[in-house]
Amino acid sequence: MNDLIFPNLIELSAFDGNFEKYNAAVYEIFKSDFVIQKPIFQGKRLNLKSHPYIDNKEYTYYHFTHSGDIENERVPDLRRMERIRFPKPMINSSYSKNLKVWRNKRGTKNRILIFCEKEKYLVILEDRKNYILPWTAYYLEHDNRIKKLRKEYEKYIKTETA
Repeated sequence: MNDLIFPNLIELSAFDGNFEKYNAAVYEIFKSDFVIQKPIFQGKRLNLKSHPYIDNKEYTYYHFTHSGDIENERVPDLRRMERIRFPKPMINSSYSKNLKVWRNKRGTKNRILIFCEKEKYLVILEDRKNYILPWTAYYLEHDNRIKKLRKEYEKYIKTETA
């Protein structure tokens, strides 16, 4: 249960503001981390939700790098893109002492949340019994969302240890 060391951000400025080159580089990192060599969550294999492909990229990539409530109107989110290297080490190192990991239910979906409060970053997985599906990951910009997650985690821990 060591401290997890987070990789450096991938910033648009390193690509001279060229979004196409930046997006291609971010996608290559995602592809390496989730298509070529998939992470393992506590011994369970991960699959990807690939379809529908969006701009020839897996659906999961779209959820890791875009934001918005209406699916076909999601827009690139630089905070998500900058942190594309965060999800894999968080998933692989879910026992790290600086991560909070818990389960919740959203409708009929069994979700696993991996939260690093220090980095203000959340990874959400979906447990499909035989495999784990990475669902989304994002930077938390609002303190009220962080407080809500902290409260949900504390309630989960109390329930699990009772």
